Amino acid sequence: MTAPIAPALYFTRIHHARKEPVRHEFEYPGYSWYFDIDSPPRLPWPLRPLGSFRAADHLAGPGADLRSRVDRMLDTHGVDDADGPVTALMSARVLGYVFDPLTVFWCHDRDGRLRCVLAEVHNTYGERHTYVLRTDDRGRAETGKRFYVSPFNAVEGRYALRLPEPAAALGLRIVLLRDGQPPFLASMTGHRVPLTARTLLRAQLRAPLSPQLTALRIRRHGIALWAKGVPVDPRPCAASSRRTAS
Repeated sequence: MTAPIAPALYFTRIHHARKEPVRHEFEYPGYSWYFDIDSPPRLPWPLRPLGSFRAADHLAGPGADLRSRVDRMLDTHGVDDADGPVTALMSARVLGYVFDPLTVFWCHDRDGRLRCVLAEVHNTYGERHTYVLRTDDRGRAETGKRFYVSPFNAVEGRYALRLPEPAAALGLRIVLLRDGQPPFLASMTGHRVPLTARTLLRAQLRAPLSPQLTALRIRRHGIALWAKGVPVDPRPCAASSRRTAS
């Protein structure tokens, strides 16, 4: 087993671009947490309201910690060669609230080789879905879209993902493909900084109340798309989608 990595932050820029049926594009600064799930960040008590984690915020099924939830997800999908370290990129709870559009888990074997990537997508309805991916040596994979993320994007088409495990730099990209066209793409780029009290406070200045602000941004841009006349795709009955995976 390799030694756990030290928890870190990534100061990021998130970019979204829709090309069909209307053009709509935006970008904003943010930050994300990166850590080994067996050694999650432990902040001194004055800073804990700015960064706390609950296993129940992620992945389907029972489990008191992230490791048990990741292991259950891998076992459910027959992944038996990723029994080593797992690193995660996610948002934390801020003042008790979390909204994390995309959480990524990089699952390795006991020799530290990457074997599987879990990409968990959350929507503003409190639902989530996990895509279980076997990426190539550049972090690329494709999968069918199976989850209702937005009322302005039907559950159809395929995702082309690039999710390389981050190092000094972060570069994630997701493109939604329909009939060979990219009607929607999203990317997250950034650079890594060590987790300290100072960098965490810098992150708050960069993106204060980040989970709350992210949820508000999504709703604001939804209103903008509606005002542009983008048709609304009705939300399906989602009783089972709160804890789904594929």
